[in-house]
Amino acid sequence: MQRFGLRHHCALGALAGALAFVPATAQAQAEVAAEQETDVAEPADVDDGNVIIVRAQGRDQALADVPVAVSAVSGELLEKSGVADIRDLNQVAPSLLVSSTGNEANGSARIRGIGTVGDNPGLESSVAVFVDGVYRSRSGNALSELGPLDRVEILRGPQGTLGGRNSSAGLINIYTAPPEFEFSGYGAFTYGNFDAIKIEGGINAPLGETVAARIDGVYFKRDGFYNDVVNDTDINDRDRYLVRAQVLFEPTEDISFRLVGDYSKKDEACCAATFVQADFAPLARISDDLAPSDSNAPFDYPGSLTPALTSTANPIIPVLLSLGQNPAALNGSTFDRDIYVTPGRSYAGETEDYGISGELNWDFGNITLTSITGYREYSNNQASDTDYTQVDILYRAPGDDAGAREFKTFTQEFRLNGTAFNDRLDWLVGAYYANEKLQTRDNLRFGTQYGAFASCRLLATISPALPRSPASPGCLVPDNPLLPGGTAGLLAGIFPDPDGAGPIIGGQALVDGLVALSGVNDLGGTGDVYNQKSENYALFTHNIVHITDTIDLTLGVRYTSETKDFDASFGNDNTVCPAVRQQFLPYLLGAQQTTVPAALIGGVIALSCQGNSTAELDGISISDTRDEDEFTGTAILSWKPDPDWLTYASYSKGYKAGGFNLDRSALANPLFLDASNLNTANLQFDAEKVDAYEIGVKYAGRKFGFSVAAFRQEFKNFQLNTFNGSVFLVQNVNGCDTDLGGGDRDASPTTGACAVEDVAPGVIAQGFEFETSLSPIRDLTMTMGITYSDTSYEDNLVGTDDGSPLDPALRLLPGDNLSNAPEIVGTASLSWTPPIGSSGLSGLFFVNARMTDDFNTGSDLLYGKEQDSYVVVNGRIGITGPDRRWGLEFWANNLFDEDYTQVAFNTPFVAPQQTYSAFLAEPRTYGVTVRAGF
Repeated sequence: MQRFGLRHHCALGALAGALAFVPATAQAQAEVAAEQETDVAEPADVDDGNVIIVRAQGRDQALADVPVAVSAVSGELLEKSGVADIRDLNQVAPSLLVSSTGNEANGSARIRGIGTVGDNPGLESSVAVFVDGVYRSRSGNALSELGPLDRVEILRGPQGTLGGRNSSAGLINIYTAPPEFEFSGYGAFTYGNFDAIKIEGGINAPLGETVAARIDGVYFKRDGFYNDVVNDTDINDRDRYLVRAQVLFEPTEDISFRLVGDYSKKDEACCAATFVQADFAPLARISDDLAPSDSNAPFDYPGSLTPALTSTANPIIPVLLSLGQNPAALNGSTFDRDIYVTPGRSYAGETEDYGISGELNWDFGNITLTSITGYREYSNNQASDTDYTQVDILYRAPGDDAGAREFKTFTQEFRLNGTAFNDRLDWLVGAYYANEKLQTRDNLRFGTQYGAFASCRLLATISPALPRSPASPGCLVPDNPLLPGGTAGLLAGIFPDPDGAGPIIGGQALVDGLVALSGVNDLGGTGDVYNQKSENYALFTHNIVHITDTIDLTLGVRYTSETKDFDASFGNDNTVCPAVRQQFLPYLLGAQQTTVPAALIGGVIALSCQGNSTAELDGISISDTRDEDEFTGTAILSWKPDPDWLTYASYSKGYKAGGFNLDRSALANPLFLDASNLNTANLQFDAEKVDAYEIGVKYAGRKFGFSVAAFRQEFKNFQLNTFNGSVFLVQNVNGCDTDLGGGDRDASPTTGACAVEDVAPGVIAQGFEFETSLSPIRDLTMTMGITYSDTSYEDNLVGTDDGSPLDPALRLLPGDNLSNAPEIVGTASLSWTPPIGSSGLSGLFFVNARMTDDFNTGSDLLYGKEQDSYVVVNGRIGITGPDRRWGLEFWANNLFDEDYTQVAFNTPFVAPQQTYSAFLAEPRTYGVTVRAGF
């Protein structure tokens, strides 16, 4: 980050040098001397010991000959690194970051700092994920056991001219281990800390000369990383399994058909969060140039202006304590992993994912037809104590409607590729069709203590010194000898009656509002249902013209047509909201006289109707549709001055579809919402577009290889999804070529507009990537990767491309780095498999690491969400029998038990800049694995 990372850069440089001799891998372009590292099933795409074959351009090519930025990781390297789902790929690819938040389905993948927060399924991923050529609708849909893998390819930058779903930031291609025409089998048993048990097994068998079949299974069960002290249970456990069956049919040497079916299920409690404490957000200021009266002061890092996040001097903390929050939750470490949940609340959830796909490859002389057909269904529901405190403020009850999302996706891809003009042209043309049916359901409700909490919070906002009584209506202390008139009397003194006022005057207006607000208890959603049908088709071509024997020109173009149909229906029993709005909105609008500030009257209404939770929506249905058409493409000029060298320069234009915000909070301002002014246009967001430029050099020798790429990516209508403490806010972000005079950095939603002709890209990602592998001797391989990416918002920001002002909740964004976008990341690995005597035994020593620079984990970039730099090291040591018939391995992930967070966020309803919570990364895990195979 520009503000938070500079002090670590020197240390990072020193560490980068050391990484070459210790840790993880980015691009196991690891021209992995596969002679030394053969899997139980050796990757089918490795031609010889020094060349790894990839399909990054829709054709089988040596990795070193591909003029695009791509990391290819072999199946064995993935196994040694402990890769079980796509989050674990962080350890082997420096430009990639995969994280998850309040739900396993919310997984988010970022490449070069660009990605989409996954909490709202209406937003597609900037980084597309494919498994065996079949698109997974969202990144979170791939957060399950992967089973045995052939390899993983990670393409960086916009994609779309080679097939499949287009993406604006990159894609992850996962290739599972295919069937082979040789009888074999394997099994593995793992036991680790947290009572982890993992059982894996599979068998591969030829069923004649033309048919081979394979079946693999994985079962994993483990205790949770969080201890729910109140309910005496653990959270973030694992209880999941995967079964995958395949058949390969090769009737002739020109025809190959692979059929894959898989089913996986998770029955787990996820995902807990802890309070952010001083050990994560210490009292230190980044700048001292803000006066306490400055409107931006509360957004500055805590120091002399604001108390510690969980200090009782923070006015919200006494409110939580008075309502039953255990002080222990506020006095420990962010990383204690003891959580204090509302009694009886649950994080139980269930995920089911299954599908079938078929891939046909048919050679007609110098033309190849490829057809990939896939159908998948995915469902997830997850209960939660959604406020993450012991006070019952917000919750989802367990069941089929608990934040549920269901996808039914059919995809069909056709490709024809071949050569022409005496092999001077490698051509590829194709078509893609996808039909996605998405349904989300929600039962989000205010808890039984919400009314007391909200009214007490509002009183604390007026003055922390005001006496409060959570057990009394409106949190108002009753009249008593020590306090004549009670809290109501004090408010009447603060806000005296105006002369000639109407029936509700002065402080009494606020008193009545607080009493009404305190009645919002166990009310809210009774069943909101959102349906979205997305249908898109695309035509694409990707052609390589061999201008000379050493110079190639690659030209690709894609046309995409997208239609999304949306409808929603609402169920809600919050009758307090419409009553409060009807009673107090005239005072907010000035139609009736009162001395109470409009902000306080507005606060009463907003807290009563938070997130557009109102019985006015009960039984209401809405619908809308949107259509998009877009041309994207790429042009690459490459030169091979020598068989071992490749240089290239490229331009590409990328695109990610717009859509609908599947959240009722975006329908309208909750202060003014009623059934007559619902506007579905408020739910729409525009397509994300990018122009990307890249130059690169690659070298591939027998024992040493490297690649380096420099890039610049300019994003318009960048799709941002952030939680502002009350609701999820979906906002397109653009830049402005004229100075907005700070209008995008103030608290006003009306300042900072830009003329349409001056709207420009709002997000720029630029930097370089370096990846290398070294195999000095037969049994030793080292890899290293470093990514420097300055992924930043421009200095002057607006919202949509019509130049409308940026939402004030995002006023820290201008000029700063994006969230979860560290400037420097390094990965490295060392693998040594020496023979032991002449008995056929071999040893195994493997270690890898990922070093990450400072970054802010919150998409609104508020203070208290910055993650300091850290290093995660994984290791494995063992012994392998002759011909790899058996093996014994001891392993550890996060070997040094590094504490770090995935995402820090505003604790719901506790107001931004006052208290935060965090989803933590996994602690150290370790264990032993026994393998056998034939």
